[in-house]
Amino acid sequence: MKTEKSGLKVALIQLTIEDGNVENNRKRVMDKIKDVMEKNKNVDVIVLPEMWNTGYDLKNLLELADEEGYPSVVNLQEIARKYGVNIVAGSIADKRKVEGKTKVYNSSYIINRQGEVIERYDKVHLFRLMKEEKFLESGNRTITFDIDGVKCGVVICYDLRFPEFIRKISLEGIKVLFVPAQWPIPRENHWKLLNVVRAIENQIYVIGVNRVGRQGNTVFPGKSMVVDPWGEVEVELEDKEYSLCHTINLNKIEKIRRYLPVYEDRRPDLY
Repeated sequence: MKTEKSGLKVALIQLTIEDGNVENNRKRVMDKIKDVMEKNKNVDVIVLPEMWNTGYDLKNLLELADEEGYPSVVNLQEIARKYGVNIVAGSIADKRKVEGKTKVYNSSYIINRQGEVIERYDKVHLFRLMKEEKFLESGNRTITFDIDGVKCGVVICYDLRFPEFIRKISLEGIKVLFVPAQWPIPRENHWKLLNVVRAIENQIYVIGVNRVGRQGNTVFPGKSMVVDPWGEVEVELEDKEYSLCHTINLNKIEKIRRYLPVYEDRRPDLY
């Protein structure tokens, strides 16, 4: 009988993203992953930030975006195969034809150790403060996926503000939620609080990977983090480019759920 995996070694890659400089962004991401894999043993999953291929050069996305994951995802597939590592590929600007019209999505691709794309999630909630809805197409579904037999989910940045959305995914049995983001300093406190609250209320691990650097007058603080299902921040990065490996203890989840059986005490007949 196969024993369920008790831990995942996760590599958080927090980096600067240059708006519109796709070639350089792609090279830096690939170099960062290679550096992490060559310096660390037994990494289970790499996690990247949001929109790392183009940045938020929204007006030029039709020109700059990948086309159905090419070439960014193809490059990541090669790395996943080479190192035998799973990749939660943050998200990229990704265009595809829908009903004869080219549309751009903010898409997270999930790649397994064999280099296979096992899922793709398109950001559902578009951020009006940045006029995302004028340049991006909204996704229309949630996803879950397995990493080495561990059920996981992914949401992107602004999605974190919608508790009912994340509860829906949690009710499908996930143990880990990945949150790639470009979350700026003016709302830095919200970033930390929301990651912590989503972990507490759903009794799951939340792994948020944010960017650093500047886009015009907007500064990004980093503060990528791993939050355990009790709401304790196990690791939190500073405001600079940094990669960190951290092993999460999945046994914590069942221990906490037995101690405080929130799921059993829900009243879906009322809500």
